[in-house]
Amino acid sequence: MDEHQIQDVWEDLGGLPVDPPKMRDICDACLRPTVVCWCPYLPQEPLSPKCKIVILQHPAEEKRCLRTAHMLTLSIIPEKCIIFKGKKFPQAKHGELASILSSPNTLLLYPANNAEDMSELQPISEADGSSDGYTIILIDGTWPQAKTIYNNSPMLHNLRRIKLTQYKGSEYVVRTQPTEGCLSTLETAAHVLSYLENNSSYHEILLKPLTALCTFQLEHGAVTHQSKEFRLKNQTYPKLIGRRLQKLLNNTII
Repeated sequence: MDEHQIQDVWEDLGGLPVDPPKMRDICDACLRPTVVCWCPYLPQEPLSPKCKIVILQHPAEEKRCLRTAHMLTLSIIPEKCIIFKGKKFPQAKHGELASILSSPNTLLLYPANNAEDMSELQPISEADGSSDGYTIILIDGTWPQAKTIYNNSPMLHNLRRIKLTQYKGSEYVVRTQPTEGCLSTLETAAHVLSYLENNSSYHEILLKPLTALCTFQLEHGAVTHQSKEFRLKNQTYPKLIGRRLQKLLNNTII
């Protein structure tokens, strides 16, 4: 490099701005840029269901920029929606979780072979006149992460397990799902609460921020995603898949 080239480099460096680039304003609640904030679509007052939602969240989920569990915690009063983080449950740091998992009124939503369909449960208003709601355990993570959490957490194996079978399409259209029956954490909770609380408005109210998020993304260049299962069946999936995903698609339960 000769002297003229060196001089050009220094001039280019000298032209760089001294101040750091201006960052976009971020909403303190949803942690999204304010121009695409979905907080206006949250319920005016957090919902207070009789049931309690307990989320066992894999640590990797917290790093996702588009996640739905956060929408759920902002839509329901804190004592009715609790998140515990980890890869194995319960641990000493999880406080009251061991007691929750020991309760006979606690249900685990997990598509095991012996899981009952949710429609076999009685909605709360019809359940022997009891005012006590169920505690619903949801595992928040990818399918491999959820399976690992379940396998590493023996207390979960003792819970009464339920599954959803009548809901076949996710409304989280900007995210690719493994199979046609997979739902986001928010959608799962919305379906469960709508049924168990015997109140369809839970579904409509809880999904408003998700619908807004998807609309924002589609308006700014995102495209609607089909599930991997759908694209593989139609030979439009662009990548080779591993044996684990192929086994999941061949033996999907949901």
